[in-house]
Amino acid sequence: MKGKRAATGAPLLQEKPLSLGYEQILHCMHCGMCLTSCPTYLLTGHERSSPRGRLALMRAVAEGHLPITETFAEEMFFCLGCLACTTACPAGVEYGPLLEQARAQVVKTQRGSWVQSLVRGFAFGLFLSPRRMQAAARLLRWYQRSGLSRMAQSMGAWGLLPGNLKELEQLLPPIPRRFSRHLLPEILPAEGREKARVGMLLGCVMDIFFVRENLATARVLARNGCTVVVPKEQGCCGALHAHFGLLEEARQLARRLIASFEAAGVDLVIVNSAGCGSTMKEYGRLLAEDPSWAQRAAAFSAKVKDVHEFLVELPYIPPHRPLRMKVTYHDACHLVHGQGIREQPRQLLRQVPGVELIEMEGAELCCGSAGIYNLLQPKLASAALKRKVEAILATGAEAVV
Repeated sequence: MKGKRAATGAPLLQEKPLSLGYEQILHCMHCGMCLTSCPTYLLTGHERSSPRGRLALMRAVAEGHLPITETFAEEMFFCLGCLACTTACPAGVEYGPLLEQARAQVVKTQRGSWVQSLVRGFAFGLFLSPRRMQAAARLLRWYQRSGLSRMAQSMGAWGLLPGNLKELEQLLPPIPRRFSRHLLPEILPAEGREKARVGMLLGCVMDIFFVRENLATARVLARNGCTVVVPKEQGCCGALHAHFGLLEEARQLARRLIASFEAAGVDLVIVNSAGCGSTMKEYGRLLAEDPSWAQRAAAFSAKVKDVHEFLVELPYIPPHRPLRMKVTYHDACHLVHGQGIREQPRQLLRQVPGVELIEMEGAELCCGSAGIYNLLQPKLASAALKRKVEAILATGAEAVV
């Protein structure tokens, strides 16, 4: 059964793909340059599981030749969203926003399984409020330290959970007692002459699970002449929501974050999470149709810098103490493909005395995490991770960055 076609022949999609328009889909030349970069195509060999195939499905839905079916929905969410196809595409098709728009249409029309709905609702609901995230993290910390975790493992309790929820505990790192927003001052003064006054995104996941990384980022920025401002009211940037097609929730979070950094009066906003930075640089596009926020969003996005690109531009002052270590570097998808940042992290590593950088094969290939993808598609996520781990081990490096 075909979907109803608009009388004018115009696309039936109700919302422009983040201001790109239907014409962006037509830019695909079907050349196949994206195929060898796509994890899902490499795993399955199915055309529909390639960027080219998904664009063809999007076009069919947009033109009314295909309704939004369960099969269409599954294919849109089978994609990792790694954006490797964007880097490979000679026609410059901006696949990411198109995927987000397609997923937004799916979310409006398809409910999915109750397990998927539970995981999505729980995960994305937490990110809407820093207090919810902190409360959930404290509860998890109590669970990990009370002995209940060992008891549940010995009894096999997690194995009784339905579907992919049984994988959840294995993915949880130890929860620290205090989070980075509690340990960092609101203003960390620059060491020596001030070169810039920068805001620092704490992130929702980074704030709780990667406290040491946030503290180290702030220290390095201050040591390199930056006054670091940490707005305490900042929350989630909305990256996970946008990637998942929850565009209204993403816009809501974007407005809040923009307002919190506007009040801080900073020259730039520095981000150490690739997915967050990639989305924040696209706020101008995300809020382009909102007359009250379009200009503010564009101005904010122009200030966003990944910490690697910013330190190279300063320029970076390397540490004096040598670190004698062999390391290899993994390109985060939304850094190398989403932001086009490839050489800057390597340049910084080579400036650290004693560090030997050993390149791994397929450094730019996805690790399979992709937000909550590893919960929703554990088979493919595990296959991608296995390939990445093998590449890391083959280098003989002592650490992976």
